[in-house]
Formats: sequence, structure tokens, C-alpha cells
Amino acid sequence: MGKKRIDNPRRPVFPTPAALITCVDREGKPNIITLGEVAIVSIRPARISIGLRPVTYSNGLIKATREYVVNFPTADMVEKVDMCGTRSGRDSDKFDVTGLTPEPAIHVKPPLIEECPINLECKVLGIFSFGSHDLFIGDIVMMHVEEDILLDDKIGQVDPSKGLIFAMNAYWRFGERINTIRFTGKKGSAPPV
Repeated sequence: MGKKRIDNPRRPVFPTPAALITCVDREGKPNIITLGEVAIVSIRPARISIGLRPVTYSNGLIKATREYVVNFPTADMVEKVDMCGTRSGRDSDKFDVTGLTPEPAIHVKPPLIEECPINLECKVLGIFSFGSHDLFIGDIVMMHVEEDILLDDKIGQVDPSKGLIFAMNAYWRFGERINTIRFTGKKGSAPPV
């Protein structure tokens, strides 16, 4: 079977983690937005990017405050995750509507979401406009992780099977692990994550 050529692909990189991004307005009122556009851009120091359309309410909030929290939900939260991605915070309080619990962060004003097992407090380092989305690069200033999903507590490595992923306009559970990278320290072997 041959390969089909697609001139203008939509979401050609998948899967990506589904994330709930929290941010606040200038008065401290929180908002939540669901994103599938989340990626690590640096391991040392730990930095993460999120992509938001300029018309979203959260885009303006993060531009104004230059802080956000990336909250990774579990698969059993899928209805709440989807709701946070289909309503605007201009019109509703998503914490109230979903019943999710805001929890104070340590270094930023946006709250953590208590029900999410992983929360990353971020301070914006840069904002870049690329076509349909603005890319926010965040310095991860604190990571919060539930102990029962930690695989390595020294570096914050977590069990990915607990998360929710986004691919092809749908939510998915993580699949099975088929191999582990072997790092021998020899030239050409993969470095540790």
C-alpha cells in the first residue's frame, strides 16, 4: 500500500498529553482550559510549551499574568476535561461547573487542580506567534506528583499509564510499554531521560 500525500495536515503529531491549564485574571479569579498542544522543550532546565489560539480567554490571561499551571488529568476525568475544552471561562466558572478543586500553588498565582495527579507550576519565559496558535514557553518552577504514580522520585519520572492522551480528536488511555531504552554510556547509546 502506498502513502498518501497531504498538503495541509491538521494535528500531524500525535498522541499528545491531554492537559488542563489553569490561569488567573488580574484579580486572581481562576480559569481552566483543556489543551492537547503541550510539549517539553528542554529537560535541563525543565521547560514546557503550551499552544493556545489567540482568541481564547486563557491566552489573554496568561499574556497578562505570565504564569500558568499544567495539570495532567486521569482517564476517569475525561468528561470534566472535555467540558473545560468546550466552554469559555468568559461565560462560566469551570471549577464550579466541573466540581474540580483549586489548590494553592507555591510559586505562581494560578491554582493547581487537586484531582490531577501531576501539576507543573510555570512562569512564562517567552511568547511566540505561529499561525493559528501562540506558543507559551514556561519555566517549570515546581512539580507536584502523587507518590503512588512516581517511578523515580529523584527526577520526577511518573507512570504514564495513569494519564489521559489526546489523538485524532479523541481521548485515549496510554498503551502498553514494549521496550525500555538501554543507556550504556557508550558512544551512540541513548542518553537517560
